[in-house]
Amino acid sequence: MDKKEKERINKILKILKETYKDAHIALRYKDPFQLLVAVILSAQCTDKQVNKITPLLFEHFPTPEAMAKAPVEKIEELIRSTGFYRNKAKNIKEAARIITEKFGGKVPDTMEDLLTLPGVARKTANIVLFNAYGKIEGIAVDTHVKRLAQRLGLTRQKDPVKIEKDLMKLIPKKDWGTITYLLIEHGRNICKARKPLCDKCPIKDLCPSARDFLGE
Repeated sequence: MDKKEKERINKILKILKETYKDAHIALRYKDPFQLLVAVILSAQCTDKQVNKITPLLFEHFPTPEAMAKAPVEKIEELIRSTGFYRNKAKNIKEAARIITEKFGGKVPDTMEDLLTLPGVARKTANIVLFNAYGKIEGIAVDTHVKRLAQRLGLTRQKDPVKIEKDLMKLIPKKDWGTITYLLIEHGRNICKARKPLCDKCPIKDLCPSARDFLGE
């Protein structure tokens, strides 16, 4: 990365931090297990919808042990509205069993161990590590992060793992945990999927895609 590109990225980060001072995870949870389950449920589903159904789910099955013993049909019933509920229910129940039997009922706090759980890829693991344990191992790449990273010219990749690697080379490590939420906020508010509001964007002068969208 040359000096000019480094300066551009630092300016982008500075402006996003100033614009979205309260950027944080939108999922509601009380412990690492609830967070893990909520992130698994959030695949192909809004955080708002996940937050609607998790209180009742955790009222029924508050611990990994309880979730592991739960009838999969009951989990399916409680999470049906999040989509792909059969697969999610199977993964959550099996993850709970492994956490109970292999990790003593505690959600693991390393990338290596988290990736052994069903339904957990690097995005989920990064979110759990950062938000539950304050550990920074990488950058969680969701649909917003993927879209904005491409539009901002930070990657040409389409695969989330490859995008994460590109971002980790460009973004200072101290910002790896928060960059996800800054980009999510910007994606929701300004850089929307179908029609980005480039005329209102505070980083449009630093974005190679803005000219195209603005027709300049």
